[in-house]
Amino acid sequence: MFSDSNENNDWWVMAQKYLPGGVNAAARFNKLLGKSFLVSHGEGCFITDINGRKYIDMNMSYGASLLGYGDEAIVSSLEQAARDGVLCGHETHHQLWVAQKLAQIIPSAEMTRFCSTGTETTWHAIRLARAYTKKHWIVKFEGHFHGYNDYLGFSAWPPYSIETNKARCIPYPQTAGIPDWMEQHIIVLPFNDYDVLNNIVESRADEIAAIILEPVNYNSGTILPLPGYLQYLRKLTNSLGILLIFDEILSGFRTGLSCMQGYYRVIPDITILGKALGGGMPLSALTGNRDIMQMLAPVGPVVHSGTYIAHPTAIMAAEAFLKRAEKPDFYANLLKKSDYLCQELQNIFSSAQIPVKVQFLGARFSLLFGVSQDQEIRCYQDLAAVDMDLANRFYKLAFDEGIYFNPGWHHGISDAHTEDDIHFVLGKVGSIVKKLA
Repeated sequence: MFSDSNENNDWWVMAQKYLPGGVNAAARFNKLLGKSFLVSHGEGCFITDINGRKYIDMNMSYGASLLGYGDEAIVSSLEQAARDGVLCGHETHHQLWVAQKLAQIIPSAEMTRFCSTGTETTWHAIRLARAYTKKHWIVKFEGHFHGYNDYLGFSAWPPYSIETNKARCIPYPQTAGIPDWMEQHIIVLPFNDYDVLNNIVESRADEIAAIILEPVNYNSGTILPLPGYLQYLRKLTNSLGILLIFDEILSGFRTGLSCMQGYYRVIPDITILGKALGGGMPLSALTGNRDIMQMLAPVGPVVHSGTYIAHPTAIMAAEAFLKRAEKPDFYANLLKKSDYLCQELQNIFSSAQIPVKVQFLGARFSLLFGVSQDQEIRCYQDLAAVDMDLANRFYKLAFDEGIYFNPGWHHGISDAHTEDDIHFVLGKVGSIVKKLA
């Protein structure tokens, strides 16, 4: 069972004195532990806490560490970046290499600008879309997360009672400090609803600059688009002069090098990449159609700049990740392991008669406790039945058994997870569900 050492307790007391809430990001406060999960180091698919106890990680840096921790190619790239002088604020051939590679593998990525975080990159994407279309309103979908900037920090995880009618969801600010007037330029719609989409978008096309979405809504339970929905979105936006933006921060590189737009064969105007792209380093990318991207300074009027943009440590890590991911057997092995894990998890829960729907696509999945296996999940409101108390009991029991599931909406494996690791997790889950039942 989990137990705290004095060192851990002393650290937590001091952390709360010097770090607001004892953490450097709100999501790092683990409500099941009543504090953050203090980690000393990671190796492969394992993380080790301050007490020296190892856990198999089923979170993998919220999906950023797709190669695992301490990958030799990533470490070598960082060492080389250090030997090169930790260059900052300069262009090198490495940025060009990554941009060229993205153009080769991702259908929409004709040109690229790099950023550091998803919140930053979606902010730039919205500004770019408004400048290009000369319109100001943005459509997003309830349950889709695009960071915490003031443009888009609405309705990622609103209270389920917030939707008062199907015509339009009420914009719900996810953080204090967003001015009320910011709501005047955001339209929030339910995902996968053709009628609402048509009624709102067609009637206000002359005001709407862009529609932004997660092509697969991993951030709210791995909600998949209905068959044909993304294709319809593409056709609709093309006909109305509205830009289509895919936020592939989380969905990118889960099913293959071409990301979800390649998987579904839908090419957006702008794509936002991140997490896995940097191999665990802070890197995001704003990519898109050449005409749109040429709006960026110095060739266009939209300013995008910053000292730490495309920092060589992150860019060279991305280079290492892409070289590994393009090997013929990379995705074949990764997806085989992930599919097996998710299917067997569903079998375990179903055999124990515990209501859990395992939603998955590619190397990321969600465990929807309290939801029957055959229930269709089409939009965020369908998640109202999720039993978070049961979910948290499971996550805590798994933690006690040495398996780290972040108590959130999505989980996933890395290339570093072996078949033996998968079988170990499944064996432990089999024991845990008996306690839950």
